[in-house]
Amino acid sequence: MRSFKQTEIVQATSNRKSQIENNVMPITESDIEKIAQLAHLEMTSDERRVFAPQIADIVTYVEQLKEIDTSEIEPALGGLTLEGERTESSRADEVQPSLGQKLALDQAPDAAAGHFRVPKVLS
Repeated sequence: MRSFKQTEIVQATSNRKSQIENNVMPITESDIEKIAQLAHLEMTSDERRVFAPQIADIVTYVEQLKEIDTSEIEPALGGLTLEGERTESSRADEVQPSLGQKLALDQAPDAAAGHFRVPKVLS
C-alpha cells in the first residue's frame, strides 16, 4: 500500500508526463519559488513540491478551456439572479470628475515629481 506522499509523487509524475506529451510547459519548483517571491510569500520546499503539480494541473485545465469555440457565445455583462435571470449592469459612459493629481498624491507614501513611486517588482 502506498503512502499519501508516494501517491502524490506518482500523480505528479503522471501529470508531468501528460503535460509534456500535450506540449504544455511543465511548472517547476523554481517557477513556484519565483511566483512566491513576486507575491511576497514564504514557502517551504515541501510546499513548493506540493504546489508545483497542482498549479501545473490548473494551467493544463486553462489550456483545455482555450480550445472551446466561443465564437457564437454572447459576452456576458453583469451576472445572474438567484432564479438564473440575467442582470443588466451596463451604464452610460459619462465623464465624471476625478480627484486631481494634487489630491491623489497628498496621501501617497512616496510621491516623486507628480507620480506615485512604487517598489521595483521585476528584475
